[in-house]
Amino acid sequence: MSLSEEMSGACTVVPAVAGAWPLAQRVADQLNCRAVRLADEARSPVALFVDYDDLWLQKCMAEQVSPVRVDFASPGLQYRRKSGQNELLGRAVGVKGDTRPLVLDATAGLGRDAYVLADLGCSVTLIERSPVLALMLKQALERASISAITSVQLASSRMQLQSGDSRAYKISQETVIYLDPMFTDRRSSAAVKKDLSVLQALHASVENEDEQLFVWAMSQPVRRVVVKRPLKSPALHHRKPSHVIKGKAVRFDVYVL
Repeated sequence: MSLSEEMSGACTVVPAVAGAWPLAQRVADQLNCRAVRLADEARSPVALFVDYDDLWLQKCMAEQVSPVRVDFASPGLQYRRKSGQNELLGRAVGVKGDTRPLVLDATAGLGRDAYVLADLGCSVTLIERSPVLALMLKQALERASISAITSVQLASSRMQLQSGDSRAYKISQETVIYLDPMFTDRRSSAAVKKDLSVLQALHASVENEDEQLFVWAMSQPVRRVVVKRPLKSPALHHRKPSHVIKGKAVRFDVYVL
């Protein structure tokens, strides 16, 4: 079984309404997943609910768990952007004055950090190895491109999506590599824990994967590598960063190469 097949197998496709069953079947075929008519029939860790104009993930066998969506126009993400140029993430990748670096988000996930960087003016390539998340990101970018919010449209125009392993991507020297490993000790909020549990259920577990990705990133001919970490966690691969930018819940380890 390939890695993509293993990740897709962690998810079952379910129609959000009865009439969306043919659409759910097509999505399941695209993702190499199983489709069922009712959520109670799902036997996977996560279910992908499919509606005519919406997609969302939900943990199976979990009561009162809200859905996880990718929506760049969501009120929560727009509220986050009110901090503007003071975004710690922007400072970490090198946003300063008129400088807007090219960024490779090698662990795109739900795309929220990539959106923040794009909204700051960076050109961002998102790479996501989960076929399910890649599909959700693709549809979210399509919706963002026609959003009624002008800033969302502009940010989406600066974002490009690639599906697959980041380590197969050819990187230019002007790029900043951004890594947000799915660390298990993130404690910032219940919402973050919920999203993290869904992402971890979708991704196949590979021993020392975060360390391997970090070693790969540090071997690339790029200007800097930025790693998102919990405040009190050790640096990846125990390599001391050039400098650290700290927030209330996480920090950014910056490696200037």
